[in-house]
Amino acid sequence: MWVRKTSADRRYKEIKIPPVQVLYNTCKGVFENFGPGIVPGPENIERLKAAMDGMTGADVGLRPGMQFFRRFPVITYIRIHECDKFSIGLFCLPQSAVIPLHNHPEMTVLSKLLFGTINVNSFEWVNADPPNSKFLPAGVPRLAKTKAEYEVSAPCKTSVLYPADRGNLHTVRALTPCAFLEVVAPPCSVSRGWPCTYYRKYHFSTLSAVGMISVPEEQRPGYVWLQETEKGDVSLVYKDEYTGPCIVTE
Repeated sequence: MWVRKTSADRRYKEIKIPPVQVLYNTCKGVFENFGPGIVPGPENIERLKAAMDGMTGADVGLRPGMQFFRRFPVITYIRIHECDKFSIGLFCLPQSAVIPLHNHPEMTVLSKLLFGTINVNSFEWVNADPPNSKFLPAGVPRLAKTKAEYEVSAPCKTSVLYPADRGNLHTVRALTPCAFLEVVAPPCSVSRGWPCTYYRKYHFSTLSAVGMISVPEEQRPGYVWLQETEKGDVSLVYKDEYTGPCIVTE
């Protein structure tokens, strides 16, 4: 028996949930009962990664030729959604732009490069008492060591940073015009008590003369001093309006 499809049937079949809506729905379900320092289980992390892995710039209204990617050294941040549980946003970087060294304390961060190539340099704290020094301005420097340095090119999988990653300290440099999608839970927010901290980096030799830290000669190239700074170069990060596919939040 043949059943003739009506126009209503065809319209229903053509309805497709936008990937950004799928991501929002997944974030809402995963982070609803989570807070600072609490990490979703592996199955929920995989759900989030699955929602992000296939996304491209077109899914959020971005193309490499847009003005965001020609305004060096300005970095543009576009907020898609933010609540007290999580944020979804976009970073648009022209070639050679740098996101300053910063951390994400007690936060779970998922990042997906949508297009372009970036260099990521990450650090972790060393368990040592930071010395005071006349060589540095106000503030106590802390010893850190290089954790990893690598390049990422789109298309690629989603990367994850966890609260237990000894600081979540990293900086990002755009090797080409690029954009990446980022989910942060809980969101960076001074008003909510979850701020990101920015750091200035000094070579290990800057403080090694005071003799308070002993590091074998062959290991010293991987060590640096990090000092908290008020905002780094975040004055170069502008916010813009999201113009991609709308999401329904109710």
